[in-house]
Amino acid sequence: MATTTVPAPAGRRRRTPLARREARWAYVFLAPWIVGFLVFNAGPMIASAWLSLTEYDVINAPRYTGLDNYRELMADPMVARSLGNTVYYTALHVPLVMAISLGLALLLKRVGRLQGFFRTVFYLPVMTPAVAVGILFLLLLNTQDGLINRGLALVGIEGPSWTTDPDWVMPGIVLMSLWSLGSTVVIYLAALQNVPRDLYEAASIDGAGGWARFRHVTLPMISGALFFTLVVNTIASLQMFTEVYTMYFGNRQTQGSFNSDAASFYVIHLFQEAFQFLHMGFASAMAWLLFAIILIITLVQVKLSNRFVYYEGDRP
Repeated sequence: MATTTVPAPAGRRRRTPLARREARWAYVFLAPWIVGFLVFNAGPMIASAWLSLTEYDVINAPRYTGLDNYRELMADPMVARSLGNTVYYTALHVPLVMAISLGLALLLKRVGRLQGFFRTVFYLPVMTPAVAVGILFLLLLNTQDGLINRGLALVGIEGPSWTTDPDWVMPGIVLMSLWSLGSTVVIYLAALQNVPRDLYEAASIDGAGGWARFRHVTLPMISGALFFTLVVNTIASLQMFTEVYTMYFGNRQTQGSFNSDAASFYVIHLFQEAFQFLHMGFASAMAWLLFAIILIITLVQVKLSNRFVYYEGDRP
């Protein structure tokens, strides 16, 4: 009587020696990243989560206090003020950087052979150390001798007190933030170069003008790059620290010359609570609040991206 052999289910099949050997080597090559993630990311996050539930001043052992730090966080007016400044800066910085970067990328697309040179020129400021950028713009925005106010004086405009007037501190910081838009310009330029020419030709044949081609061809085809820079720039803006701290809190000349609340960003206040006042538990709670805010904003952006981001491979 003939018998038939029923193959084992796919989930129960034993891996071949070659597959097991490849898996072992995969884990070997992944080990540096796994160890680095556990030591420098997961470990500190777990420790921070624990410290956020304690009262800890570095000197004495942590004392468990439950959710007291989070209750104090919600009632602290300085936390609300610094968070408001951060959100205000993000709302100004992100759209402005995206719009200017897209305009520059459109211009770079037309320069021909010099495109590589200008692309490098726009990107070089991104490589400038953040502390150097803060010092540079502290000089440029100086009320009396700053280059920006001198330039405005040449056209008959009296420049504002960028670093001392609370109403002009935030616009000055936003102006400084434009120094590092080169990376966004390079991303947009790469996206623009990948837009198929035949789409522009088809749109022209159908009678579409320059604005119509930009709106109905260019923007949809680069919407993925726009979404990426929206998310990345939003996250970076909500964590703004080094340049502003260098300008206003790490410089003795500016510390007593203005209302520090005008330039108090959330991460700066977090830094002060942790390392100036040694409120490590409270600072950890602040860090987790910022993490939750960034996570929620990013999830909302990802959810809304389904409405305006076009992926060419999604359609036949």
